[in-house]
Amino acid sequence: MDEDLDRPVAVTQSAPAKINLTLHVTGRRADGYHDLDTLAVFAGCGERVVVEEADDLLLQAEGPFSASVPHDETNLVIAAARLFFLTAGIGSKILLSLNKTIPAGAGLGGGSADAAATFRALNQYFKTGFDDQTLAELGGTLGADIPMCVYGRALRARGIGDIIEPIERMKNLHLVLVWPGKSVSTASVFARLQNVSNDPLPDLPDAFPAAQDVAGYLAKTRNDLQADALEIEPAIGNALDALAATDRCLLARMSGSGSACFGLYPSHAEAAAAGRLIGTAHPGWWVRAVEAR
Repeated sequence: MDEDLDRPVAVTQSAPAKINLTLHVTGRRADGYHDLDTLAVFAGCGERVVVEEADDLLLQAEGPFSASVPHDETNLVIAAARLFFLTAGIGSKILLSLNKTIPAGAGLGGGSADAAATFRALNQYFKTGFDDQTLAELGGTLGADIPMCVYGRALRARGIGDIIEPIERMKNLHLVLVWPGKSVSTASVFARLQNVSNDPLPDLPDAFPAAQDVAGYLAKTRNDLQADALEIEPAIGNALDALAATDRCLLARMSGSGSACFGLYPSHAEAAAAGRLIGTAHPGWWVRAVEAR
């Protein structure tokens, strides 16, 4: 059978937003990369990558944040596709359609999630059979967040993001994500970082029966980038204050290198109510009540 005839017409993969519940910076390597210890979960909201046949390697973008998408080799979707084709030893005639719904520079892993979704979509489209570990290793050569996004579920990541431990006992968290309309450069935050030798995360408990247990654990942890990001962009503080002021917010913290923040709530109803309240008070902000796994 002709392999081309056996391919699907198109393949769609989601690119869920990544939320760093906690992020400890534990060292800096000689090559300038930082060692991290982080817990990440992935939201029910996110972007979408569609793969279908074309006459060349093409990218088209739509969605509310499509204007931020570069169409050259700096785009992680293009870079991921080229690396996939090189590794698989196949041609590169494909159309990649990206629905861009996550703000750039928000610390929600938008570009990395898109690259991971590109790997998964191409793997499915061409039926190459690469497993998650192989795709994560490929992604790690392009960006430290991509291996986490390949797995796309609750995990602990160490090293430069390449040592990954899925966490089955932390799922279905009810969060509100808030981006106050201001982007922050990851490089600028790390450039300000003074203390790069912090303790790793405390040992994880055997179970998290409820959101309160997750909040209790997270209260013993930090985001070591938050203070420096706040100095660069004070709007982060406004987002944190807005979350902390809502009823039943168990914890408010910045995600990744910012500028998006999250609030943790006991239930979807309470998260949704908080999201509506913040969205009404700050119509210029990007606000989403989500379930994360």
